[in-house]
Amino acid sequence: MSSDLLALLLSRIQFAFTVSFHIIFPAFTIGLAAWLAFLEALSLATGRPVYRRLFDFWLRIFAVAFGLGVVSGIVMAFEFGTNWSELSRRTGPVQGPLLLYETFTAFALEASFFGVLLFARARVPRWFYLFACVMVALGTTLSAFWIMINNSWMQAPTGTHLAADGTFVPDDWTAIIFSPVVWVRFPHMLFAAYVTTAFCVAATGAWYILQSRDRAEARTMMRMGLWIAAVMVPVQLLFGHLNGEYVVHRQPSKMAAIEARWHDEKPASEVLLAWPDVANRRNLFAITLPAPFGSLIDSDSLSAGEVGLDSIPPENWPPVVIPFFAFRIMVGCGLVMLFLAWVGSWLALDDRLETRRWLLWATFLSFPLGFIATLTGWFTAEVGRQPWAVYGVLRTAQATTPFLTPRDVALTLVVFGAIYALIFAAGILYIYRLLRQGPLPTLAQVPGTNPKRPLAAGGPDSPDTIALGSTHS
Repeated sequence: MSSDLLALLLSRIQFAFTVSFHIIFPAFTIGLAAWLAFLEALSLATGRPVYRRLFDFWLRIFAVAFGLGVVSGIVMAFEFGTNWSELSRRTGPVQGPLLLYETFTAFALEASFFGVLLFARARVPRWFYLFACVMVALGTTLSAFWIMINNSWMQAPTGTHLAADGTFVPDDWTAIIFSPVVWVRFPHMLFAAYVTTAFCVAATGAWYILQSRDRAEARTMMRMGLWIAAVMVPVQLLFGHLNGEYVVHRQPSKMAAIEARWHDEKPASEVLLAWPDVANRRNLFAITLPAPFGSLIDSDSLSAGEVGLDSIPPENWPPVVIPFFAFRIMVGCGLVMLFLAWVGSWLALDDRLETRRWLLWATFLSFPLGFIATLTGWFTAEVGRQPWAVYGVLRTAQATTPFLTPRDVALTLVVFGAIYALIFAAGILYIYRLLRQGPLPTLAQVPGTNPKRPLAAGGPDSPDTIALGSTHS
């Protein structure tokens, strides 16, 4: 392997490593911000203390996860300059303004109102505190919105033209922002975050029920988490199918790799499971549904023709194995979550949920499924886009920094790996301890609390309150 190809490979591995760590936290905090706003609205509307306790509990977890997401996102911004400077130069007229819009909208809202959530509950009216919760949730949503516009343009470039120096010049921002691809991919990511959070909440409730602790909070978390998931998962699957439709029409090489379809078929069969043998252009140990299931799934037609990899120049093929298996893992996680959400919601209707220990254990063990589905979905989208950085226009090999050496990339990869391992291990351990600690009493339940001076003696940060919290189980 030449030095340039090795540098390219290491740069891709480094970016995949950092972005995979990063996406875990937005996938959690986008949904968690909406969950916090929902809890605060319920608390304000009903006055039930359980909603306030759950809000305070998940707010602490949100603060840690939000910080980890910000830190990991900053690293990726530097990588665009160090490893992908040619991509930045050529796509800067498009990506630069989109990232600026994210800063002026999403970051501005989060920075302005996140402090209110953490420090100003006793200093502002309750309606304004709820408003701050909604603004933080809106900020996290807008952040995802601008990022998905950016990435969707790279998946299906529109509204631009190539200048003589190879840069992409925007012609129509309306076409970029309101591209049909954006409006199926953005909801797909948004509902993925909601489902991920819903199962984390439900899993925490199941864990507490299995431990016979915090019964009111546990029941509320498990029931609400499963109910939300029962509604969100079908919607998420629908938008996943709509994503497939744009891939069929705009990225035929990606769809052929996802399906491990080697030859054109009309109508097409559907490979459920197999081992793609790329060298011999065949599938080993294939479990296949006969035609027209492939055409029905991919194109909503009983007779549509589907493109095979043989019709695409081999130099434009994506790696087949990764998108093939990543897509099936994503769908499998979605189906398992759908089953658990629907069965759990049905059992909750007549109070049988807490008596089914198998379901409690299954729900508890399901907490990684949303993260796995999100990661494998992104693996499918990004690896399936290869060998293009901007699909069909700019190759990934043309997007790297000129004269980048394998030694430079390997060194930063090792450094990033070590730092990420240290920081994220500490962050995840702290979140685990917060989960072990569980919901704390509200301020009204703490003896000596002065709601107007929460940091004063007897407030939530005073020694007596900390001691009370440390013994709460």
